[in-house]
Amino acid sequence: MNLESCPKHMEFGPCGGVTLGGECEVAPGPCVFLDADTVRWRGTPGEGTTSASSGAQRMRALLASRPVVVADFPARALDAASITECASALRGHVDAVLAGDAGNARVQFPPSYRAHLVQAAGVPVWTGFNNRDRNRVALEGELAALAHVGVAGVHCVTGDHTLTGHRPDAQPVFDLDSTRTAALARAAGHLVSVGEAPATPPVDRRPDRLLEKQRAGAELCFVNHAGGAGPVGSFIRRAQDLGVTVGFIPCIPIVLDHESAQLLRSFTSLVLPDGYLDGILSASDPRAAGIDAAAALAADFLALDGVVGVNLSGGTSPGRERWFAEGLAAVADTIGVHQPPP
Repeated sequence: MNLESCPKHMEFGPCGGVTLGGECEVAPGPCVFLDADTVRWRGTPGEGTTSASSGAQRMRALLASRPVVVADFPARALDAASITECASALRGHVDAVLAGDAGNARVQFPPSYRAHLVQAAGVPVWTGFNNRDRNRVALEGELAALAHVGVAGVHCVTGDHTLTGHRPDAQPVFDLDSTRTAALARAAGHLVSVGEAPATPPVDRRPDRLLEKQRAGAELCFVNHAGGAGPVGSFIRRAQDLGVTVGFIPCIPIVLDHESAQLLRSFTSLVLPDGYLDGILSASDPRAAGIDAAAALAADFLALDGVVGVNLSGGTSPGRERWFAEGLAAVADTIGVHQPPP
């Protein structure tokens, strides 16, 4: 039933695009998974697994030694110069960049080629990997290429629908969803992360859904903006009570000016700490205030049991990508857990 009625053909729903009111992000009416039981994973995690990729081995070793800082990658889509420029600004400041789709652009460099460009500039890549544009055969090919490139991790998401963004004329694929892709990525030798949205309906079943992603092969969970350390800590405890053992990487909203605040407000299920935006935007120096606010929130997150790192999340308007990357680097330096190589 869900495969037939969900616009993304999901089996292990719901996705992270459900609105705070429980509505589907692209179809009229509520998400079809709101009243459905959590779908259980029936396979074996990493079945047929190849040996771990070089990037996965390095990131696992780093995670075993200290918390990590991962930054969203703000470069323009289809712009190799912008990719190299932003990577250069972040090199030596963060442990990896989360490089997925660029904003609402629906035409992208293939993930493995984008990862190659970023890593050639000296920054490890944590690839955002969606199911919107490729069938399972093409996904398997990209996962093999990403292993060859040696990315630090693969972040499996179901992906935005083509009805959002600038190419609604393109046919969506969604041959798989994030849970099934997590199993494929783990089998290909990758360190696998998934996302979860604690504030998005069905709130009570989000920890249970994460447990099934773990059973499929996920080792880490990026926690979507959920309102601060209190709600995130509650979500982690509920997940751990169910048997979830993955490491958690909460998303920190990066607001450095009105443009970056506007982009964050466009997120479907954004929940920020009370007064977070107002406190930054009303300051005489929003950039400095945003850096301080992000560092303070990072300290709160890193004090939570089960948290193994933080994700600096956000972006800015076209033409300001390098400026925003420099801001991300400044936030990472203020957090202070990253130690540049000698």
